[in-house]
Amino acid sequence: MAAKSKDASTEEKIKEAARTVFTQKGYSATRTRDIAEEAGINLALLNYYFRSKEKLFELVMAEKVSKLFGVIAPIVNSEKTSLDEKVALIVDAYITMLTQNPGLPLFVLSEIRNNPEHFGNRIQAGKLLTQSFFVKQLTERRPDIQPLHFIINILSMSIFPFIAKPVLESSGVMTADELGDFTEERKTLIVKWFKAMIDS
Repeated sequence: MAAKSKDASTEEKIKEAARTVFTQKGYSATRTRDIAEEAGINLALLNYYFRSKEKLFELVMAEKVSKLFGVIAPIVNSEKTSLDEKVALIVDAYITMLTQNPGLPLFVLSEIRNNPEHFGNRIQAGKLLTQSFFVKQLTERRPDIQPLHFIINILSMSIFPFIAKPVLESSGVMTADELGDFTEERKTLIVKWFKAMIDS
């Protein structure tokens, strides 16, 4: 009998289940059995494709980090766009990506708290936050202000509505549709607020 070959659709089904369960429960509370149940397969089959929870988590985390930070790396390192253009591009890219992946910020923030060194090394946070062309432009425009103030403000103003989404919806402050309009409006407002901050 021929050796069983790995099936791409089963592998993707397992990865999708892992994305769901890790996002809902976090790494520590997730069992491989939970992922197998979510995927609708037995535990032995999951172990055949992925030997450990750690391996699956590394894969899921790499994807999520890439989504959350990968969108801005090309923007902040471009020498062809102005500072104001970069801010508009960062905000638009982040809000668009988070609208498509609303559970992403809470998952990543939880894992940052649990393993900050590993996370920082993975995204090369030092280079992104201190050596990008974006930082050079910020420093030239406002040499009197630490560039991280601007970067953290832009990212937090873009990301926080998605972190607050469950509370805003469950408390009746906003419906899902209203929150969608609200976050879309922020694409314009955050750029205006940035200009007000940097030109003050």
